[in-house]
Amino acid sequence: MRTWAEICDDPNLRDLPYKIEQDKWGHIVLSPTKSNHGEFQSEIVVQLRRLLPDWVALVECAIATPEGAKVPDVAAMTRARRRPTRGAADLPIAPEICVEVISWSNTPDEMDEKRRLYAGAGCQEFWTCDENGLMTFFNAASGAKLEQSALCPGFPARLILD
Repeated sequence: MRTWAEICDDPNLRDLPYKIEQDKWGHIVLSPTKSNHGEFQSEIVVQLRRLLPDWVALVECAIATPEGAKVPDVAAMTRARRRPTRGAADLPIAPEICVEVISWSNTPDEMDEKRRLYAGAGCQEFWTCDENGLMTFFNAASGAKLEQSALCPGFPARLILD
């Protein structure tokens, strides 16, 4: 089985227009995205940096899970949690907040599996952003829907792209 570091170093995978993840058997999984996907990712990062200025916002950071490396679209973690993981190919502990921008190809079961895996790696909140910018917040461990984020209570319930 290839390690996540080996996958990251593979020159054949560097310029693919897809998000790359790994399944529990070490296979590479590619997820195509549409243009709004990246725009929502950017807006989420802008909001996180504004509302949590002492935290680190990450885009597409790999997290080591028992089922391979999974890659949230956006994540936020405290600097104290980030410092010891800086430079790692995949994070051994999940950021406190993991966000998935839902693509046309994602299923509810896939999102629930990612929430479960991120929670197992230490994530506290799992958020989703749908194709209309509607944000949904979950307690990562229980899967219970939250009215708003407890870690970032000012985060908007809906993102609007200009």
